[in-house]
Amino acid sequence: MTLSLRPYEDADWPDLLALWIETWSLARPDIDFTARTPWLAGLFKDSLAGGARIVVAADAAGPVGFVLFDPARSWLEQIAAHPRAFGTGAAKALLGQAKEACPAGLRLDVNADNGRALAFYRREGFERVGKGRNPLSGLPTLTLEWRPPSSAGLKTRETPPS
Repeated sequence: MTLSLRPYEDADWPDLLALWIETWSLARPDIDFTARTPWLAGLFKDSLAGGARIVVAADAAGPVGFVLFDPARSWLEQIAAHPRAFGTGAAKALLGQAKEACPAGLRLDVNADNGRALAFYRREGFERVGKGRNPLSGLPTLTLEWRPPSSAGLKTRETPPS
């Protein structure tokens, strides 16, 4: 699968909404994500108006994922990869866009029982820094944080060798 990454365009909304509903319905079949369409639409609108970014991953057939993040707050709001993109590196590439835009670090909340997501974030260097509850579902969440590798432990020379 050849992926391209590009900024969100308004014309992407129907595809990303369908992708989001399908992906989240697999993760949480007990929740009606179609009923949450107004919430996601508001999140997109308000986030973009506040300076957040949405990056879309697409293949030849169309969008396969997106990431919504706010560089000013170093916060990852949403990331979704279509099931046909599982294992292709799409989610890693999308997360890479958020990490690049937030070089000092990045935080997010994830459902505490979402084992697939937790394993992904762990592989990507995130660590647990807190816990809470999802305001929509009431489900327990974990706050995770990624910090870039520190160069503090590296020794550098003040002057070049002679």
